[in-house]
Amino acid sequence: MVHPCRLPFRSYHACLLLASILCAVVLYSYRTQPPTIGDFGGVSLRIEYATTSEAREKGLGGRESIASDYGMLFVFPNDDYHGFWMKNMFVPIDIFWLDASTGGESVSSGQKRLLVVSFKTDVLPSTYPSVFYPSVPARYVLETATGFARTHNIGVGTTLVLKNFPNVSK
Repeated sequence: MVHPCRLPFRSYHACLLLASILCAVVLYSYRTQPPTIGDFGGVSLRIEYATTSEAREKGLGGRESIASDYGMLFVFPNDDYHGFWMKNMFVPIDIFWLDASTGGESVSSGQKRLLVVSFKTDVLPSTYPSVFYPSVPARYVLETATGFARTHNIGVGTTLVLKNFPNVSK
């Protein structure tokens, strides 16, 4: 193997460029793993998880659109009255607070079953800095495109079934 300092100038830069491209491809593919598919009230939904404090803080902020079959599930380490606001949001959303501790959790075949315990529909970006809270404590919060609840008749007691449920960090 030739020491990098002994390579011709162009070969050295070509190697650096190739290594940089390879690293970028690996990092990009690792960062953009496809969302998990969940079943929300009988409707298939692609779900991205927010399991760290950083991911929960950013949420869907900065996105200019949200697909009608997409949601972000915020997973908290404990039940609480987790408040949500529309900071850095450009599109309206529906917000669902879910909980598993009220008999909704079922770990059969690697699935987790959550129940809607509270929800707020058609939350507009212009409502910022207002904060929206659930009517009861919850551990999970799902954000979807606005109109999802209305279109699919989602309400309190609706079940969200997930596979490959992630671990949460504080």
